[in-house]
Amino acid sequence: MSIPDHRTVARISVVGPGRVGRVATLAFAAAGYDVTGPFGRGETVAEADVVLLCVPDRELGAAAAALRGRGRLLAHTSGATPLAGSGVDFGLHPLRSFAGAEGADAFAGIGCAVAGVSPDALRTAEELARAVGGRPFKVTDEQRAGYHAAASIASNFLVTLEAAAERVAEASGLPADFRAHLVPLVRGTVENWAAHGPRAALTGPIARGDEETVDRQRDAVAADAPELLALFDELSDRTRALARTEESPA
Repeated sequence: MSIPDHRTVARISVVGPGRVGRVATLAFAAAGYDVTGPFGRGETVAEADVVLLCVPDRELGAAAAALRGRGRLLAHTSGATPLAGSGVDFGLHPLRSFAGAEGADAFAGIGCAVAGVSPDALRTAEELARAVGGRPFKVTDEQRAGYHAAASIASNFLVTLEAAAERVAEASGLPADFRAHLVPLVRGTVENWAAHGPRAALTGPIARGDEETVDRQRDAVAADAPELLALFDELSDRTRALARTEESPA
């Protein structure tokens, strides 16, 4: 395969048949790269310009050591793993949640955290991110833990909160399909936060200073889902603190 003038990579081997590996294979193939994989454990990985490791963090070191030499550059898609000591040349972490059924356009418009051990490696990471429609931004090793914590709070913990909301609804005797009624509320809240920031997006009894309603909510949680009471109290305190702040000027 010939390489377009603006590209330095023609062939990519993807290692790891999980959610990210499957989607990355589709996306890079659709972007015009010669892609092989995703390769599973024990399979012989084809030589390529870039060998992209889409494997669990705990397996990165061993995978990098085993596959050094199979590609001009080794890369990982981990959000949490620093480059130093990882055995790879660059990182490309797509900042989104993958369910596994996404198509070739899964990277379009999303942020991609990139880093490289050399200017050439960093340029390659940026090239690949842009080729699949992503928006690359640099994250240093020193920033990586905080970056990944922020991502986990925004995505993983959101799912935990919605599970807690479903638990309270179920314990209160609401219909089993109540999730369908919560979804538009959650989507609207996220859209308001994205458009206007946290303080302007905040609504509800705490934002209004209606502590009597908050007390009734707390009583319901204590009675129906007591295992969630500490979480409710902590979130209430954090929400009161947010309600007291003023939005920073844009």
